[in-house]
Amino acid sequence: MQFLRLPDATLHIGDQGPRDGRVVMFANSLGTDLRVWDPLLALLPTDLRIICFDKRGHGLSDATPAPYGMDQLVGDAEAICEALDLRDVTFVGLSIGGLIGQGLAARRPDLLRALVLMDTAAKIGSSEMWQSRIDAVSAGGLPSMAGAIMERWFTQPFRDARPEFALWTNMLTRTTVDGYTGCSAAIAGADLTESTRALTLPVMALAGDQDGSTPPDLVRATAALCGAEFHLVADAGHLPCVEQPEATAGLLIQFLERTDA
Repeated sequence: MQFLRLPDATLHIGDQGPRDGRVVMFANSLGTDLRVWDPLLALLPTDLRIICFDKRGHGLSDATPAPYGMDQLVGDAEAICEALDLRDVTFVGLSIGGLIGQGLAARRPDLLRALVLMDTAAKIGSSEMWQSRIDAVSAGGLPSMAGAIMERWFTQPFRDARPEFALWTNMLTRTTVDGYTGCSAAIAGADLTESTRALTLPVMALAGDQDGSTPPDLVRATAALCGAEFHLVADAGHLPCVEQPEATAGLLIQFLERTDA
């Protein structure tokens, strides 16, 4: 188990693969921890150095008091890169993780080689929508919202037929309220349109074709914003790395090959 102690929080980090391997850093979605990448990571080449981390308030990382800001979350990812002396990073961001990746690419272009935006956008939802969700979770807890969230995360066949579906529900509902509402506030306040438009590094965007959280057209618009290639993953919701890991891994491996220095 690895960790990074920041002035206000301790973050849980996963670091696997050869120290001299190409670095691929993964940032997960709201209400998940770094285990969301497990189905995908098992399919990637073994010569990569894989970095994952739990956002504050998620997984094993400390839950600092809400609300959080996107600059704060980007700063956490930046601190991990500095602490582990990571350079030439390919950053893979899912949902809020994609916002973190866009912010890091704009703030520290010296750290990143390439960027993968998975089921995310330069701006996700409205501040009013996020405030309504913050209020609901604060009042009733995440179990009260779990059914609606799972419908956006996963397709109906996955929810009906996959026995491990219950585990993903557990992952969501065991997220701390501070972590969920804090990150929701960060998303609510984030509009990265102009900084993402200015990105010049290679970018690939992909989306599950049945994503109910960041619909494909929203992801496609962000891809167009920064000149990214765009791919649709069939039969997947908001977490294609879970529902369709083979297809997602294939796209990622091809992108890594195209952006190999």
